[in-house]
Amino acid sequence: MNYSNKQRYEFVNSNSNPVVSSRVYVQLTSNNTILTLTDPEGKTLAWASCGSAGFKGGRKNTAYAAQTAADSLAKKAHKLGVSTVRVILKGLGKGRDMAVRGLVMGGLKISRLEDRTPVPHNGCRPPKKRRI
Repeated sequence: MNYSNKQRYEFVNSNSNPVVSSRVYVQLTSNNTILTLTDPEGKTLAWASCGSAGFKGGRKNTAYAAQTAADSLAKKAHKLGVSTVRVILKGLGKGRDMAVRGLVMGGLKISRLEDRTPVPHNGCRPPKKRRI
């Protein structure tokens, strides 16, 4: 088998009408940033992450990696015909601002920016004190 001539397949939704408005979910962790493009119903159209953008190890949790992943998702969105997005951020990470900037620099218009980061009201119960 000849592995040198691998073909790359890209998803292009040519049969259906272009999605004008959609959502981008940005999930930020301490190790990675994952961006998911969905239609208004919540079905995934495309996704990108810092790992899929080519970053490995400790470089995945940088702001530049988040911007690069957001830019690649914006290019995929343009191929699908998406022009306006609603961004939903979840989590605390280094690339919060740069992920949103990457979407704007990629040519997407942001209609709404939400923050759905889970915040504990009082947290878990701490372990009982040690008796010596």
